[in-house]
Amino acid sequence: MVKNIKVWVLVIVTVVVVVFAKEFFEQEFTCVADVQNYMKGFGIAAPFVLTAFQAFQVVVPVLPGYLGCAAGAVAFGSTTGFLCNYIGISLGSIMAYFLARKYGMEIVLAMFPKKQYDKWSVRIEKSKAYDVFLFVATLLPLFPDDFLCYFSGLIKMNWKKFVWIIILGKPWCILGYSIVFGLIQ
Repeated sequence: MVKNIKVWVLVIVTVVVVVFAKEFFEQEFTCVADVQNYMKGFGIAAPFVLTAFQAFQVVVPVLPGYLGCAAGAVAFGSTTGFLCNYIGISLGSIMAYFLARKYGMEIVLAMFPKKQYDKWSVRIEKSKAYDVFLFVATLLPLFPDDFLCYFSGLIKMNWKKFVWIIILGKPWCILGYSIVFGLIQ
């Protein structure tokens, strides 16, 4: 069953990445307006495309989240970009948690190297307050919080506590990215 999941995840990721990469690299982005026009090409669905992309990039971590945050802020401005990024990343984080709860260690090792799992397991074992650690991790930029969302599902952290940590911790770093990249407009 887990091998089938790995194969399907790999196939889906490959197709999505190839389609978007082909279309993206066929574009010529010479200024912010080019990025905005590219996103406008999706019409009224553009904010939903960004939100879905952000959720997807947490569940299948192939790109750093700040890239989507930058694209959202540049394309839609700080406020709309923030909302799309926050909703997408939060939903993706919650999905990752529940995927780990359902499929266990196999899905985590399918998404992340065992070396990364071992490194963080040792650090977290030493932590007396994992929930505080997770909250702080969601506040910090460039932290492997996608991995920690999966890890939280593995250790069977209370789902309500996890959701509240995501809801309260995620917006601050995303807001920072949105403001900084929104200034580029």
